[in-house]
Amino acid sequence: MNRRAFLQGLTGLAGALPRAGRAQGNRPPNIVFILADDLGWGDLGVYGHRQLQTPHLDRLAHQGTLFTQFYVNGSVCSPSRTAFTTGHYPARHRVHGHFAASDVNARRGMPNWLDPSVETLPRVLGKAGYATAHFGKWHLGSGQGAPEPKAYGFDDYRTVNAAGPTWDERDPFFRARSTELIVDETLRFAQKNRATPFYVNVWSLLPHALLNPTKEQLDRYPRLVLGRDAPGLRSALQIYYASVTALDDAIGRLLARLDEMGLADNTLVLFSSDNGPEDIHILNASHSGVGSAGPFRGRKRSLYEGGVRLPFLARWPRHVPAKRVDKESVATAVDFLPTLSHIAGTAPPAGWDLDGEDISDILAGKARPRAKPIFWEWRFNIAGEVHHHSPMLSMREGDWKLLMNPDRSRVELFDIPRDPMELNSLAGGRPELVARMAPRLLAWQKTLPQGPLDPGAGKNVYPWPGAAPP
Repeated sequence: MNRRAFLQGLTGLAGALPRAGRAQGNRPPNIVFILADDLGWGDLGVYGHRQLQTPHLDRLAHQGTLFTQFYVNGSVCSPSRTAFTTGHYPARHRVHGHFAASDVNARRGMPNWLDPSVETLPRVLGKAGYATAHFGKWHLGSGQGAPEPKAYGFDDYRTVNAAGPTWDERDPFFRARSTELIVDETLRFAQKNRATPFYVNVWSLLPHALLNPTKEQLDRYPRLVLGRDAPGLRSALQIYYASVTALDDAIGRLLARLDEMGLADNTLVLFSSDNGPEDIHILNASHSGVGSAGPFRGRKRSLYEGGVRLPFLARWPRHVPAKRVDKESVATAVDFLPTLSHIAGTAPPAGWDLDGEDISDILAGKARPRAKPIFWEWRFNIAGEVHHHSPMLSMREGDWKLLMNPDRSRVELFDIPRDPMELNSLAGGRPELVARMAPRLLAWQKTLPQGPLDPGAGKNVYPWPGAAPP
């Protein structure tokens, strides 16, 4: 069975969805996509955090729609970014983990960069008359011979983790100040292209470790200093919170300038994060890995909700409803390409086999069930406490989420709206659902390129006292 027949057999051909509201006249909206790095579902005030100061993102949520069931398609950065960019599940392109040194990529069965011949969102929008840009983190490939972002359809760019122009990263406070620099480039691009529709990625480095906030940023949280008995020592909370608030400050300046430039009313602003919060057991985050996954089990690298369920905010005055919280719709990163193409008045090339669906009607205020299931895979070990260690495969269809290993070990089934913390597996009580979903999940996995697996992938073994050594 080929991939197209497989997917059509799962979902059928969805009818055409109504077009999202268009701007006055013939000009489609500008699109600004802000992507945080390792920010958790629970790290914003509007998502329930009671200490972190995120007033600008909270205001963005009130001016538009907040989604509670938005998923990325990988539990680490490069896979997630591949999905946003291509509309494909990242494993289809052998992007299973983050792009690293070439020897590491080879051990993981990965290329050194995303194939530039694939269709991409900026290329589709560019053909529709959009000016396109990417500023900030890239992580879709680097190293000798790596293509620059222009090879993927970007007209203008300045990046980290990519070939091409960058900043002076030797400054010990570069990461702390980086979002301001990314915003500077974004505003330059917006001013230059204000007469035409534009699409721009604003992909922050924060709050990815290694975090080193400036004194001014740390001073926003004076009550989190460890105290006079620990001179010179900063708490992980102070470091992480200061970094997130610095991100929020820079986004606030971006949004204010778009308004001052007269662009806000015809600009669709989207905000999300690439994966769940980093685990404090990872060395470079051992001083700061206290991001919040909200109420969810799992963190970065996990297929439990905390690893792949992220904030998602959308604002487009008079088109995306304001002060709205959508608790029903299930959306995901691979939906970006079909959705934004539709809003821009164009379409992906015929034959580009998209994994996502057009959710422009959902952005316009229509909560509805999802037409397509969502699939995930993770082939490697997972850091941290064992209750975050998920099986290797996962699938969300309707209210149900199935997790399992390819050998059918660790079969777990959760009713997500009623058990969002994934504490009560119903696999034993609902065998008919497992019997229906498991073959689909395993069939999807067989469509993916084969590659190496970590020996501990999909396991949650704990060295209990008195147990035989592994």
